[in-house]
Amino acid sequence: MDFSAKLDELQQRAAEAKAAAQAAASESREQLRQRIDQARVDVDLAGMDARQQVGEAAASTRSKWAQMKADAAVKLDDFEAKMDRRADQLDAKVAARQADGAEADAADAIDFAAWTVDNARLAVLDAIDARVYADDLARPAGA
Repeated sequence: MDFSAKLDELQQRAAEAKAAAQAAASESREQLRQRIDQARVDVDLAGMDARQQVGEAAASTRSKWAQMKADAAVKLDDFEAKMDRRADQLDAKVAARQADGAEADAADAIDFAAWTVDNARLAVLDAIDARVYADDLARPAGA
C-alpha cells in the first residue's frame, strides 16, 4: 500500500481546510454560507463513503477504524443539525452562546483530527512492520 500518497492527500486536505478558514474570516455572511454549503456537500459525500465502508466492514469483519468513521459521520450529522437550529435563532445572546459552542466544536474537531493523525501514523508504522515481518517469514519458506 502506498501510505505516502495517502499521507500526502491528508496533508493537502489539511492545507485546504486551513486556507478555507483563513479566507472565510474575511468573507461576507453570504459568501460564508456558500462556503459552508459546499463544505456540507463534501462532508455528506465523505459520510456516505464512510457509511458504505462500515457496511462492507460489517459484512466481513468489524474494523475499529470503520466504526470511528461511522462515529465521525454521526458527529457531522449533529453538527449540521446545530447549524440548522442556529439559522432559526434571532436572540443575540443565544447566537453568542451558539457561536461559543461552535468555536468549541471546531477546537474539538481539530483536536480529534490531530488524534486521528497520530493514530494513523501508528497504524501506518504497524502496517509497514507487519508487512516486513510477513515478507521476512515468507522468504525462508519460499527460498
